[in-house]
Amino acid sequence: MKTSILPSLSLATLDRIAPDLRPAVDPRELRPKVVHFGLGAFHRAHQAVYTENAAARSGEPWGIVAVAPRSTRVVKAMRVQDCLYSVTERHPAATTTRAIGSIVGALAMRQDAGRVDELLADPGVTVLTLTITEAGHYRRPGTGGLDTGAPEIAADLAAARTADITTVVGRLAAGLAARLRAGGAPISVVSCDNMAANGAALGTVVRGFVEASSWPDRQAVLDWMATSVAFPATIVDRIVPATTDADREAARAALGVWDDVPVVGEPYRQWVLEDSFAGPRPSWELDGALFVPDVVPYQLTKLRLLNGSHSALAHLGAAAGCATIADVLETGWGERLVRALSAEVAPTLPAGGPDPVAYTDDLVKRFRNPRIRHLLRQIGSDGSRKIPERWFGALRSLRAARARTPALELALAAWANATRPADGDQPAGATDPTGRPFGTTDPAGGGQLFGTTDPAAATLAACWHEAADHEDTIRRLLHVLGAADLADDGALVAGTAARLPALRAGHVEI
Repeated sequence: MKTSILPSLSLATLDRIAPDLRPAVDPRELRPKVVHFGLGAFHRAHQAVYTENAAARSGEPWGIVAVAPRSTRVVKAMRVQDCLYSVTERHPAATTTRAIGSIVGALAMRQDAGRVDELLADPGVTVLTLTITEAGHYRRPGTGGLDTGAPEIAADLAAARTADITTVVGRLAAGLAARLRAGGAPISVVSCDNMAANGAALGTVVRGFVEASSWPDRQAVLDWMATSVAFPATIVDRIVPATTDADREAARAALGVWDDVPVVGEPYRQWVLEDSFAGPRPSWELDGALFVPDVVPYQLTKLRLLNGSHSALAHLGAAAGCATIADVLETGWGERLVRALSAEVAPTLPAGGPDPVAYTDDLVKRFRNPRIRHLLRQIGSDGSRKIPERWFGALRSLRAARARTPALELALAAWANATRPADGDQPAGATDPTGRPFGTTDPAGGGQLFGTTDPAAATLAACWHEAADHEDTIRRLLHVLGAADLADDGALVAGTAARLPALRAGHVEI
């Protein structure tokens, strides 16, 4: 909430900001050459920063038009500020703030459908990036294909106009079809979501939408996509907590003007990309991005060590009454959990990526940063979408090798515990940063015990109501996630279920 009479950050007020806090490139010199779907904090703290620095160092006018799939609040706020905003890096002992100007347009996907159509067909736009989360891909559990039975996808397939399409997958498919009809200039579609083989996963659902459409030229669209549309795999990494009013006040104090849409992040950031683009792209490597022939070793290291640990810490920390990742690292078991999980999962990682031990050392330092208040409720949300990607691949490999999996079983038990409905059986513990006690019912979270949100919240809760015992609950939950093979692993189910009583009492035993 704006509490200052200072003017807002904008092109007109840039000269009020100290020169070293201004954007690295004059925003007025940039052109819309990248379209991004997902106008959230992560994109603004990650890809937008890389793109600005690449434009500044290469002299090329790479500007981003960001499209918000649903919320129009951030679109309106960005427009008021000429799409300028700030990024504050929270170092353990200090903070640094800088205005960012690489975003040159902010659009709402449905309300600004005409302009989105123009951009997707524009041959001058050669890169399209996305941060739409795992849930936004509408993948069918177990196969990874497009879930054409999802109500949103079914409605989009039946939509008479692109303006009526509500999912990014449908909007992207329709946009690519329009691009072909306008001349078919090559384009690279870059997923920046935390999924294994995210490029291939995105390409699969987009092609699935085209195949399921009633477009008379759908085969021509598919043939063109095969030769002119690239879906490179990527790994993105930066911890970006939710922005608070205190963060807005800090940005104001640093800039001397009001920023209604600041973002904060840790100092660390990483971007690894498959060197497989269909046309021109920003020189992101000038800002440290790494282009490699195969991202799999880096991707699995990040997905299984960082993201896997993050989810485990979120669900275990919530059970113990913690509020943030840094809080969990202050317990007697937080660091032990990260190291135990990493050591357990390391044998499943392919050669050619970062050293797992050194990577884990960095994780502990990053997670311990007291200035990064990354809420467990935020990280633990959408668990039914996240944990199959983060845990199940390693779990299957280890179980097939008859290796012990105590850390993963503990993590799985913590997630299962967090899927319980908020029915009054709640652990004592600290309040979160909003002052709300853990364990209270949160209608926005679908009634889950710790207030997390999940698209499958009601189905997961039913597993608890209908199960005969804890082992039956674990089996039912795994079936909901499409992991029938893991549900049939009696030793895994028993080991996971055995952890539940302690977790229900708020105790974490490693």
